Amino acid sequence: MKITTLLKAIAVTAALAISQLSFAADIDANADANDIAIKGYDPVAYFTQSKPVQGSNKFSATHKNAIYHFSNAKNRDLFKADSTKYAPQYGGYCAMGVAMNLKFDTDPQAWRIVDNKLYLNLSKSVQKKWLSDIPGHIKTAEINWGELKILTPAEAKANSL
Repeated sequence: MKITTLLKAIAVTAALAISQLSFAADIDANADANDIAIKGYDPVAYFTQSKPVQGSNKFSATHKNAIYHFSNAKNRDLFKADSTKYAPQYGGYCAMGVAMNLKFDTDPQAWRIVDNKLYLNLSKSVQKKWLSDIPGHIKTAEINWGELKILTPAEAKANSL
């Protein structure tokens, strides 16, 4: 292989790697390996239908480079008009986990709207603990989130040890 061909191949590979990183969800957004947030559930439906509803990739929008799916175009458009209103708090990480200064994934079925904000929890059993003192846990989570949001879940866990 000629040197120029090798250099071109390296440049193309580097450009692809950089472009792929630029589309990755922000560190303060909880998303899967495909950058899908809330496991594909529609964040607007929690507000409009008072329940978790699976979204469709036919209706999607991004927020903090995470991809949100919606059950219909109307919900997608509501989200696009005011994503901070509908996006889950703490980037979609578990509200109780953030109160504990940790970043946990969430179960879209373990949710609660408090003061017109969507909070998710790791599981229904973790949510029971969170529900025992919602105002106190939110107050603690708000304090923790300032520093926690810039850490990966692994870094957050290492810092808590």
